[in-house]
This record gives sequence, structure tokens and C-alpha cells, in this order.
Amino acid sequence: MSRHTISTSVRGLVATSAAAALTTAALLTGGAVSTGADAAELRTWKRLANCESGGNWHINTGNGYYGGLQFSDPTWDAYKGPRMRERADNARKPAQIRTAEKVLDAQGWGAWPSCSQQLGLTGKLAKGHPYRG
Repeated sequence: MSRHTISTSVRGLVATSAAAALTTAALLTGGAVSTGADAAELRTWKRLANCESGGNWHINTGNGYYGGLQFSDPTWDAYKGPRMRERADNARKPAQIRTAEKVLDAQGWGAWPSCSQQLGLTGKLAKGHPYRG
């Protein structure tokens, strides 16, 4: 066996081991390894929440809208997942973002008319790129 072949084999083993370690870490933590696309997605949701609620994911101001992305109860009930909290302000940020992605897929950024316009958000940018928080 030539020296080059051994080097290539070792590099392949290291790469395979690293990939397995990342996959195991993701499975053990119940999440996924973030990619650049996920990070950009999270920044967009954070920007929207900053506009909608001052970035307070658990806000209840009494205006009929709840949580960081200011869901109405009917919208939250229509799009939330099973076993999620009854109101958005009581749900964790990842649950609010996953629910918001469903709303975005169905209604577009117009579901948040004022803030999406202020932030220049158009179309359905999150479609096909689910948040994995």
C-alpha cells in the first residue's frame, strides 16, 4: 500500500468520524446542527420579533396579540403544533418560530403587515427552510 493511499484512508476515516459525531450530537440534544441558512432564518425572525414586540417572546400587552411575533389566538390555534401551549406568549421561542413558518407558508409576510413592510420582507422566504431550534 502506498503512502498516499494510507493518508487518503486516514483522512476519510477522520471525516466520517467527524460527521458521525455531529449527527450523534444532534440526536442526543434533540436538535439539528445549524447551517448558514438556519442562522439567517433565525436573524429574520429575531428582526421581526424586535419590530412586533420589542423582542419579548413572552409578551402579553392585552391588545389581543401574544408572544414575540404577536399571534392572535385564532391564528395561533390554527397553526400551532400538537401539545403546544394554549397561547403564544406562554410558548417557547422555537415553538413560536415553527408556528410562524406555517403562517408564512400559508399567508406570506403579509401576516405581519406593518413590520414586514418596514423590514422589507416579501414573498415566502422561509418555505423549505424550517427552523430547527
